[in-house]
Amino acid sequence: MSSSPLSGLEERARAARSWPFEQARNLLTHLAKSRVPDPREAQEAIALLNTGDIDGAWDRFPALNRPVVFETGYGPSGLPHMGTFGEVARTTMVRNAFRALTGDRWATRLITVSDDMDGLRKVPDGVPNPEMLAEDLGKPLTVVRDPFGTHDSFGAHNNARLRAFLDSFGFDYEFLSATEAYRSGRFDATLLTLLERFDQIQDIMLPTLGPDRRATYSPFLPISPSTGRVLQVPTLERNVSRGTIVFEDEDGTRVETPVTGGHVKLQWKPDWAMRWTALGVDYEMSGKDLIDSVKVSSRVCRALGGTAPEGFNFEMFLDEAGQKISKSKGNGLTMEEWLRYGAPESLSWYMFQSPKSAKKLHFDVIPRATDDYLQFLAAYPTQEPEKQIDNAVWHIHGGAPPETTSPATFGLLLNLVGVANASDKAALWAYFGKYLPGATAETEPLLDRLMGYALNYYEDFVRPTKVFRAPTDKEKAALLDLAERLRALPSDTTDGELIQTEVYAVGKAHEFEPLRAWFGALYEVLLGQSQGPRFGSFAAIYGLEPTIGLIEDGAAGRLVGT
Repeated sequence: MSSSPLSGLEERARAARSWPFEQARNLLTHLAKSRVPDPREAQEAIALLNTGDIDGAWDRFPALNRPVVFETGYGPSGLPHMGTFGEVARTTMVRNAFRALTGDRWATRLITVSDDMDGLRKVPDGVPNPEMLAEDLGKPLTVVRDPFGTHDSFGAHNNARLRAFLDSFGFDYEFLSATEAYRSGRFDATLLTLLERFDQIQDIMLPTLGPDRRATYSPFLPISPSTGRVLQVPTLERNVSRGTIVFEDEDGTRVETPVTGGHVKLQWKPDWAMRWTALGVDYEMSGKDLIDSVKVSSRVCRALGGTAPEGFNFEMFLDEAGQKISKSKGNGLTMEEWLRYGAPESLSWYMFQSPKSAKKLHFDVIPRATDDYLQFLAAYPTQEPEKQIDNAVWHIHGGAPPETTSPATFGLLLNLVGVANASDKAALWAYFGKYLPGATAETEPLLDRLMGYALNYYEDFVRPTKVFRAPTDKEKAALLDLAERLRALPSDTTDGELIQTEVYAVGKAHEFEPLRAWFGALYEVLLGQSQGPRFGSFAAIYGLEPTIGLIEDGAAGRLVGT
């Protein structure tokens, strides 16, 4: 029996409603149609696959049984950003859904391609030594010098950043440098096909261009032997038998160069189509802004003798001002920034939710994303198996979510950091040692990680915005009443529900309408903010006596100005 968490789930996967399973079922149909040329036989293959008879489909149509190739692309002209990670995370979710749909018997691969042979078009904002990059404009990114001084090239630097981040998530992927693929000859056969079918490609591309660019457009971008720059110049001659083109170099000389071996690269839409063909890509998703580009590249792919992959278009991420995030502008969160303030799982949760809806991606979303993830994780064990497979945490963890969650929300930890004036995890663990006797960083690893994120987030974003206010007479009376009620409880009380019951009772007794006005007062007077955690849970962890002291300080107005 297979030990894979993705095996034995075929029936549930066929009925699952979450978007990765919808995509996986679309991909299964695509494979039948693309690998079984005869339409009637393709329908027979689809029928077998849709009933879960994978072995029967393979026996009847052996062409089906080869690895399924997923691809994601990355443009390393700027520092890696969330959109790049989002493509890999979401594609991995579809890949895992496909594995579950097929009993985890169909081999799959995920290739992450870096377009690092592109010429550097502009100096990105926010990088050191911009004058160095300015001198190297136009050269392939793997030739441009690294302004950070840590790698052989700017492309290598950004590739390393991407790979380190993806590796930290444990993604199963194959990294492919476009430069290495071009130079090694991996793309040579398809490049020669494009040379042979040059006119067909031009017939597809030229109508999509403006008149000025149309007059000089060539799908081939030669690398200048004199300057090393990637040139946007016309192809003057084609020599199919020799596999070469002729172009005019920057110094005015006519140069004949092979289209193979890394002497040229392709314009990006033909390049995308060439990759699909050369690598046999079956699935690739892309942003909504590339819908028209996908259509054009698909036509080029077919002209090259390939089959355009299955995929779907996701909405773009926006910055705090509602503008599209750009890696060259650096106007969104970097991957390192999210990981300073939020659990990696929370970022995956954010990527899973509503991929076809535009969402803002800035620091304020991190606490909510973290607590939403924790909520889904807590719900998972109580769900029926048919529901579990559609839970976000199933997709985030590849079918094997952790069995336990954190005993405290991120929001609660943020408030505990502030009230306790904690500067390190040890101070927080001192409180949890009483609330959860015997708990340690080893027994509660998720909680321990969340503490670190909360300390960073509080210091950088919460502390500067805290504004405590004095209570009204009505609120002061309620606060003093709450202090007395809590003092009547056993001093070692750690039952958050019991404490919460008293909080509710005070709010009702003092006729707060609506009742949330009472909780708003607690947060604004005691915590210096408009929202906060479930107060009973907070008090249980912070401790009854310290909580009473906090309430009395708030009632007296002593917290104002702190």
